[in-house]
Amino acid sequence: QVQLVESGGGLVQPGGSLRLSCAASGSIDSINAMGWYRQAPGKERELVAAISSGGNSHYVDSVKGRFSISRNNAKNTVYLQMNSLKPDDTAVYYCNADLIVSMTGDTMNSWGKGTLVTVSS
Repeated sequence: QVQLVESGGGLVQPGGSLRLSCAASGSIDSINAMGWYRQAPGKERELVAAISSGGNSHYVDSVKGRFSISRNNAKNTVYLQMNSLKPDDTAVYYCNADLIVSMTGDTMNSWGKGTLVTVSS
């Protein structure tokens, strides 16, 4: 089975920084796109950032210039560096990955359980 585990969330003051990590493990042949979603209370889940296997990235307008997504393919890990954090960034952040499962060759979309980021003074 495939598992995605997020880490790095926590409480930070406005203007501060956090770095989220998401490690994928299990029967993985390869990973295509990886991304970070977030969901704040009472709001819809939104795509924050995504990165292709080749390193092309996408960001939601509200985080452009502040967040940076990267990945380490050898470690099956994706990162989200979050700078200049604002209270509106407060949400549960979920890791997502499109991957190919070993042995079966099936395409699979996997989700992590989420890590809470709270931006508050």
